[in-house]
Amino acid sequence: MEEKLAKTDGKVEAKRPLLGAHMSVAGGLDQALYRGRTAGCDVIQIFSKNSNQWKAKPLTVEDIANFKKARLETGVFPAMVHSSYLINLCSDKEEEWKKSVEALHIEMERVEALEMPYLVLHPGSHLGAGEEVGISRAAEALNLLFQRTARFKMQILIELTAGQGSCIGSRFEEVGAIFDRIKAPERIGVCFDTCHVFAAGYDLRTETDYQETMAALDRAVGLGQVRAFHLNDCKKELGCRVDRHDHIGRGKMGTAPFSFLMNDPRFFGLPMVLETPKGKELKEDIQNLAILRNLQRR
Repeated sequence: MEEKLAKTDGKVEAKRPLLGAHMSVAGGLDQALYRGRTAGCDVIQIFSKNSNQWKAKPLTVEDIANFKKARLETGVFPAMVHSSYLINLCSDKEEEWKKSVEALHIEMERVEALEMPYLVLHPGSHLGAGEEVGISRAAEALNLLFQRTARFKMQILIELTAGQGSCIGSRFEEVGAIFDRIKAPERIGVCFDTCHVFAAGYDLRTETDYQETMAALDRAVGLGQVRAFHLNDCKKELGCRVDRHDHIGRGKMGTAPFSFLMNDPRFFGLPMVLETPKGKELKEDIQNLAILRNLQRR
């Protein structure tokens, strides 16, 4: 699984998606893999550092060795790291932009050291400077970072966003515009968040709506660019532009969009991870994964 997931096209020869959840790294990065095994995950997503702080404690040789050992012991594949929420590549404020570039560079180094294929990124907010400025700044940052890390195997996945405030990435065309400016297109892909897409105004609740949304993404970016999914229901109505995740089938989306995804052969073999609410235990992840697997046609 590991070698196939790391391929440029991101896909695995499979008859189903690879399901999992975002897992806590409390007690060490390796502990996320053991939690993933307990929850029944094929794949997991993690933060490699505190998502709300700029600084990151360097990974030690022991951290990396323990992580790789846990990967072998559990059979769970660590598909994605989610980058810090503080990073804003779309800013026209030079100091913030440079700080964000350096922070993302560190995260890229961590993903590469852990031998994980993907780093998921929210592009950021143009802060009133306009969409064109935000798109241009994000592309400039990514081109700089790809040049710095030319030998890296990891890829950046631009996450489709809900459209809150002046955030870039809620319209497929915005993501396509970033991609059009990237000089190393093999280094970049898309992470499709179901809640964000629905909140941004793209409906997924009927077969027709689902296919129309996927066709719109294909026109703007290309479905072949989709490398991973975040599976979340939405607490708010279609087009709310509010990022509020809910359990599968309990929000305004219902189970239909997830049934379409579970049975869409275009996405078989791709990692799909939950970011749904949960407490200290893993029962919510176990329940949501069971719902998703029951939606798969046998």
